[in-house]
Amino acid sequence: MFRKKAVLAAAALSLGFALQGAHAADKQLKSIGITVGSLGNPYFVTIVQGAQAQAKQINPNAKVTAVSADYDLNKQFTQIDNFISAHVDMILLNATDPKAIEPAVKKAQAAGIVVMAVDVSAAGANATVQTDNVKAGAISCEYLAKKLNGKGNVIIQNGPQVSAVIDRVNGCKQVLAKSPGIKILSDDQDGKGSREGGMNAMQGYLTRFPKLDGLFAINDPQAIGSDLAAKQLHRSNIVITSVDGAPDIETALKTDTLVQASASQDPWKMAQTAVQVGYEIMNGKKPANAMIEMTPQLVTRDNVSSYKGWSSPH
Repeated sequence: MFRKKAVLAAAALSLGFALQGAHAADKQLKSIGITVGSLGNPYFVTIVQGAQAQAKQINPNAKVTAVSADYDLNKQFTQIDNFISAHVDMILLNATDPKAIEPAVKKAQAAGIVVMAVDVSAAGANATVQTDNVKAGAISCEYLAKKLNGKGNVIIQNGPQVSAVIDRVNGCKQVLAKSPGIKILSDDQDGKGSREGGMNAMQGYLTRFPKLDGLFAINDPQAIGSDLAAKQLHRSNIVITSVDGAPDIETALKTDTLVQASASQDPWKMAQTAVQVGYEIMNGKKPANAMIEMTPQLVTRDNVSSYKGWSSPH
């Protein structure tokens, strides 16, 4: 009996030391690799800045490398390979293709790297931090339908087929389906997530459709491009709504544009959360839920003056 107790005590003691050792040897966050859709979009620049700030908080000497995939899957595969070769501790991944990226995710994890999906999902990632994009599309299109009194010709200006965009379009369609008086003229054109892409797509619509009452753009750069195209072609009385709540859209909502509302995201907070959760995963603490969703708010001409904008270091 005595011997059994002694063995248990010794086991407990060694376990105590092991736990102490594990705690003392928390894995350090030395480097992060970030690959995003496009560094030409201020939204993704803010994601990078938020991640850098959080990484430096965890370790002032942490190295953060950010690259732009430009919505090119092969380019993103190469970037992830480069991060693996550089032995980063964590990858923040804004996947250009949520399913096709899985082999790269698995390869990074096999090399001991934690992969955090940011803004859009990525098959196999350790965890995902994103906006509730179905809700973002829904509240933006709810506002659009209300502005049009439930009737008129509407366009859904689509974008790169990442999960966030697909979810926004689905959220929008669910809402517009409740207004039988609304006719969707087009919903499958890719505005490329950019101002220029939105402008080109909108020029096409305005040439094709003599009567257009409303447009939902999947992000703010596309909405701003669409507004510019309408101005150039002297078309007015079109209600434009979108998603992001970006600084540019705050200006658009305060000035004479066709843009009426945007469902806001918080890329700064999203990136900070991703780095923090990723760091905890590195040290064996898994989040209760691997999908962390942030709630969007609708920013309109009526409330833009009280809108706080994307959180930032201030």
